[in-house]
Amino acid sequence: MSSTARDRIFARLHAARTTVSPYVPQGGTWQAPMLDKDQRIELLKKRMETVRSEVHVLPEAEWSAKLVELLKVREAKTLTYGHDAWFGGALRSKIKGKGMPRLVPYGENAEAFRDELFGIDVGITSTLGGIAENGTLIVWPTPQEPRLLSLVPTVHVALLKADTIHSTLAEAMREMRWAENMPTNALLISGPSKTADIEMTLAFGVHGPKELIVLVLE
Repeated sequence: MSSTARDRIFARLHAARTTVSPYVPQGGTWQAPMLDKDQRIELLKKRMETVRSEVHVLPEAEWSAKLVELLKVREAKTLTYGHDAWFGGALRSKIKGKGMPRLVPYGENAEAFRDELFGIDVGITSTLGGIAENGTLIVWPTPQEPRLLSLVPTVHVALLKADTIHSTLAEAMREMRWAENMPTNALLISGPSKTADIEMTLAFGVHGPKELIVLVLE
């Protein structure tokens, strides 16, 4: 192509250009709904139950009694937890005697604990908070409560304090100051492990816990 022909083509393209600005729809800035405490609890419970989580809302003083009830129904034989977790003392005082599972505290050595861990029925962990809008738990693993405790056992029991439930993810990130204190492994958990094969058959517990039980403590 000669330079003259090319120049003519470019000239036509430039001539066809319009100076009209693209249409930009006008609207107000979207704001996430601000929910009160009861609304946050209700919405989180609704969202989590939709994806087959089991959620119980109860006074904080009654969580251990509820846990005993849940363990008896499932005939659990073993239960693991972080030995230094805030609920450890109550757990050791309540979960004992006939019909109760054997407590297996995590000893901060994953390699030594690994073989035993894969045979444990229930793992119980604390949580850092919750997100109401999408029914999610915020879990930040620590050396005392590693990811394995919520991932490997067939049943994961999570203790969630009602005062730590946020309306939205953005609110949680802002109020918890994630930008200043982001862990290397932040977990957002909404339900039990689930997967589907090519035939669209949904299966639970293939890559993680088959059951997720959340105790919301007021």
